[in-house]
Amino acid sequence: MTIIVFTLILLCGAFLAGLLGSLTGLGGGVVIIPLLTLIFHVDIRYAIGTALIASIATSSGSAAAYVKEGITNIRLGMFLEIATTTGAVVGALLAVYMPTNVVAIIFGCVLIFSAVMSLRKKMEMATDEDVSKLARQLKLNGSYPTPAGPVAYKVRHVPGGYFMMMFAGVMSGLLGIGSGALKVLAMDNIMRIPFKVSTTTSNFMIGVTAAASAVVYLQRGYISPGLCMPVVLGVLAGAFGGSKLLVKANTKWLRIVFSVVITFLALQMIYNGSMGKL
Repeated sequence: MTIIVFTLILLCGAFLAGLLGSLTGLGGGVVIIPLLTLIFHVDIRYAIGTALIASIATSSGSAAAYVKEGITNIRLGMFLEIATTTGAVVGALLAVYMPTNVVAIIFGCVLIFSAVMSLRKKMEMATDEDVSKLARQLKLNGSYPTPAGPVAYKVRHVPGGYFMMMFAGVMSGLLGIGSGALKVLAMDNIMRIPFKVSTTTSNFMIGVTAAASAVVYLQRGYISPGLCMPVVLGVLAGAFGGSKLLVKANTKWLRIVFSVVITFLALQMIYNGSMGKL
């Protein structure tokens, strides 16, 4: 296979990954990493490094729009980024020294969990009950715009959300994915933030988290420009196309179909990891 053919195939695969990530909210890394490892037999550490660079690009593009709309809680995001970046550096360091087959098995398990969480019905967990003294002190409470006017919300259980975010950061650095399912647990279920705010704030944080762990992969030589260039271009194009398609598509059936595909990829990763093929 020539370099041009390899690049074109990778570009198409990255486009589909960006499309999937945009439509399901799981991020392109859940497809990019299996694509590189299972089909192209790329070392999983190089695949993770490539996925992290793609995450930085996609997060930077979409996060700006959400911030402009006033939905993202920037103060909360900056606070939780302390947890996610700390965890991401720890996860990246673990990935460098951990056997690749173990990383593949963990990746598969997290992928299955993410697929299940993506099918879960989104519940509005917001609360206006001001019970967290720490949230008041840190000024984490906020509001977001709606057609009926601004809606205020209060943040709860700040320490629990912080430590769950740290764990999400470890998984992000270790596996090269956004760990959106874990962030949903932290922000929706523990901190009781409206899901619109939690998803946009999570997107705002992903780029910073990925950048922190990408530094470790870059220092270790696990980021290849030849892999990153077509992947970033493809994922960006796919994410843009997905955002347009999302308006007309039946997201319920899309999530079901893509969750089945992701579960299949996850099982392949677990199988190949347990067999020592990765």
